[in-house]
Amino acid sequence: MDAAHTADLAPHELRVLAAVDRERSFSAAARALGLTQSAVSHSIRGTERKVGAVLFERGRKGATPTAAGAVAAAHARRVLRLLDTLVTEARGAERGVTGGPLRIAAFRSAALHLLPAALARLAARHPGIRPEVRVVRELGAGTAGEVAEGRADVGIATLGGTSPLSAGLIGGVLLDEPYALVHPAGHPDPRSLPLVDWHENCGSYTRAWWARQDWIPRATVLTEDDGAVLSMVGNGHGMAVMPALSLTGAPDSVEITDLGADRPTRSVGYVTTPELASSLAVRALIRELRAARAGSPSQIVGSPSNCGDRRSALP
Repeated sequence: MDAAHTADLAPHELRVLAAVDRERSFSAAARALGLTQSAVSHSIRGTERKVGAVLFERGRKGATPTAAGAVAAAHARRVLRLLDTLVTEARGAERGVTGGPLRIAAFRSAALHLLPAALARLAARHPGIRPEVRVVRELGAGTAGEVAEGRADVGIATLGGTSPLSAGLIGGVLLDEPYALVHPAGHPDPRSLPLVDWHENCGSYTRAWWARQDWIPRATVLTEDDGAVLSMVGNGHGMAVMPALSLTGAPDSVEITDLGADRPTRSVGYVTTPELASSLAVRALIRELRAARAGSPSQIVGSPSNCGDRRSALP
């Protein structure tokens, strides 16, 4: 079916499509939208006719999106967000202000140590913008996937490596942060310790570097996040290889050792869609993220103010 037949998809049909995808149920979507279940079913059938594909499998367990349905729902969310942006920015232009919600997805260490300074600057310059932050594990599609799926306007993501940006997304590097060896403070032979790791780091694109290091064993402790890694290491349960953002504010119980000139790094940046990249709120946040990076851990790690005498050279 060509585009001429789908041009009459209306915003309310997109809202129903997005609601059914979110709720995985026609009845739950109806309750969320204040409609009857028959109205939701009728709307989805009409959308399927216009699109020319089955969007949901109906069954006892509810409504499961097909491959076509998942794609359609993602586009529906992005179109609806553009319509919201149209209204917000038109009203803002009339009043001479920038405002409205700004949906941000960030992985844990970025949410803890990179985003707060940018949000503080954003609030000072644009008090009408209302950030909505979701912390997302940087596994699989990660934060970039939230943007691609239309659930976030901007993602703070790890860039490069084996997981390039999805088609239809754009982004830019904010900082390149080094990895370092982390071990219990004062330990005489940190390389002899077992490895403590976390799921997101296990998927790191530094794996090629890791494979060349015959002193790094297989992880014997695997945790859910980098905070748990620091706690385990600080309590003497092993050593870890961690990026600078994760080491911001590391406790005195751990020591941070430089990995030398061949140390791995990772790029952290922003991800958005081409259509939202020009929106006032997204542009404002990106400006503040770029301004905040001047004090990022990749710039200050190793300085006395960050690690003090707990930093040493790799033996």
